[in-house]
Amino acid sequence: MKRAIIIDDEPLARMIILEYLQDYPQIEVVQECNDGFEGIKAIQQHRPDLLFLDIQMPKINGFEMLELVDQPLSIIFTTAFDSYAIKAFDAHAIDYLLKPFSKERFDKALQKWIEQPATPEKTQSTSALLETASQLPNQQDRLVVKTGNNIRIIPTHEVLYLEADDDYVKIHTHAGVFLKSQTMQHFENTLDNQQFVRIHRSYIVQVQQITRIDPYQKDTYTAILKSGAKIPVSRTGYGKLKTVLGI
Repeated sequence: MKRAIIIDDEPLARMIILEYLQDYPQIEVVQECNDGFEGIKAIQQHRPDLLFLDIQMPKINGFEMLELVDQPLSIIFTTAFDSYAIKAFDAHAIDYLLKPFSKERFDKALQKWIEQPATPEKTQSTSALLETASQLPNQQDRLVVKTGNNIRIIPTHEVLYLEADDDYVKIHTHAGVFLKSQTMQHFENTLDNQQFVRIHRSYIVQVQQITRIDPYQKDTYTAILKSGAKIPVSRTGYGKLKTVLGI
């Protein structure tokens, strides 16, 4: 028996999946979830073999939920997202179902999963999928982090700067410092490059937080932030700052 979880805020959508799954007695739906918060808990509890996941949901969307899940997953997206966008995720998920989807299309997705056992490329992590998703405009205005059992949504305008910390990135805000398992390159690629500049290999700063830039040593500088923090600026980073600031 294979375990499946359905995560979708639309009761009708969950009901349709359940109805279609009646032809697959080898698949047991162990839980239905109305949002990403419930989904994270259900995944941790049941460790499903298959996930039916909506993208556009309240609170946190499907991609933000996946950022907070540590275990590998086989995913079939069930979404009203435009097909041109979902095509980009096709290589990183088992399949996607564009709402409203037919029984025939559903069966095709299930057969793909049944006949093609989970491969390392499909389930090793969701990093490639999330890297693609992060390029979407609505993914760039906030960060979602997990602190203990709590999930915190941080609007990007509240971020002062980001700091590399081994396999994590420290997100510095007025409310405190939060850790996220991600790379600096990821944030450099996804944050608005007119608001956030990588001024050093270990630092990305929100430009509006800089009060002045002082010379430090040969070809290096120090950025002084409104908070009083002092951030090193490399020669390359200084060049990027000058471009953004128009100086």
